[in-house]
Amino acid sequence: MMHVFRLTKGMDLRKEIVKYCNDNNIKAGIIGACVGCCYEINFRLAGGEKFYHNVRDYEIVSMTGTISEDGVHIHVSFSDDEGVTVGGHLSEGCFVNSTAEVVIIEIDNYKLTREFDEETGYKELVIKKIK
Repeated sequence: MMHVFRLTKGMDLRKEIVKYCNDNNIKAGIIGACVGCCYEINFRLAGGEKFYHNVRDYEIVSMTGTISEDGVHIHVSFSDDEGVTVGGHLSEGCFVNSTAEVVIIEIDNYKLTREFDEETGYKELVIKKIK
């Protein structure tokens, strides 16, 4: 099943995607697309310890991620007015400017959960085919 929705000015990108998934009982899915813009961005950088935060106009040029029963894992790229692109692990604190158009593809033949992985130190995706 395909889910398509639009976020508007001032909405927190991550919070609203999580809310949509919860409200629509999406337990397994992928982010198919997201285009739009933000006036403030916040994401975690590679390595898992530092964050990038900036208040400036950005275009959302890429977003990908997985949705499981235990939450979302989303990576995002933003481009500024000079074409400089930055990105990482989407965190709360990315605020939509005029729009963000989101497409989520729900997967009905897999169960996606997350379990702590001692090797990585993170809750990692566990995939089980159900049909």
